[in-house]
Amino acid sequence: MHVYFILILVAFIWGLNPPVMKIGLIYIPPMPYSAVRLFAALAVGLLIFPRLCKWVPLRSQDKKTLFIASLGFFFFHLFFTFGLQLTTAGNAALILGCLPVSIAIINHFHRFDSIKPGVIKGIFLSMLGVVLMVAGTGKVVSFSGDHIEGAILVLAAQISYGYFTVFSRPLSATYSVYQITTYVLVISTGLFGVVSLPSILAADWQTIPWTGWASAFYSGIFPLCLANCLWIWGTAKVGSATASLYFNLSPVFTIAAGYLILGETFGWMQFCGAVIIIIGLYLTKGNTKNR
Repeated sequence: MHVYFILILVAFIWGLNPPVMKIGLIYIPPMPYSAVRLFAALAVGLLIFPRLCKWVPLRSQDKKTLFIASLGFFFFHLFFTFGLQLTTAGNAALILGCLPVSIAIINHFHRFDSIKPGVIKGIFLSMLGVVLMVAGTGKVVSFSGDHIEGAILVLAAQISYGYFTVFSRPLSATYSVYQITTYVLVISTGLFGVVSLPSILAADWQTIPWTGWASAFYSGIFPLCLANCLWIWGTAKVGSATASLYFNLSPVFTIAAGYLILGETFGWMQFCGAVIIIIGLYLTKGNTKNR
């Protein structure tokens, strides 16, 4: 399949995730909910992925790269779980929308990918589109008072995901995306399980209805397991900087899903923001690095 279609599919899966998570978080506290998502993703990965590829023994020189990628994935979930509770949805959307900038900086600092002028234009337009979409939703944006701590945590989560994206890419030259995803899930789920253990033990699991479980399992199997596997594959094909622009396409699907499923608003400002994001993606198509 064409790499751009796959990256759009990833953005679509991630875009549907927030409305689904809202349903599950009504019944399950954030930390146990995230733990269930990760355990569900790991279970599917261990069950299916080893059957889909030839397992290559992990080379000693790749262990550091894999560990950094896995830590990035772990810290993203840890920081985002706490950060979102302390700041506004508007703050979180704007900060996550800066992921392409963080990835460009990480790439430059570690000398992985060179960033072409067309990609820089795409990054600018993508961020502008996210700003318009957040403004159009009417969500509060505030970096004062208690919100600053949450904003810092969300920023740390965004940078962590940038490290996961950048450092998982060189591994794809030697290992299958299925093997990389499995390794990352094993390490990050183990770490998150240790950190969230008190919350897991304190949760009242018997009172959770099937809708809460369905939300957590969907969010773990599809956005966490499948989408991140495809994300690693996509970054290997077009480069992490270009792929990161498709990350900002997910709010378009989130707002559309919120409008259709939850009855949330959808106005001209959000429409213009979506168009600008798509224009930014189009400008980068001739500036990818296919590997």
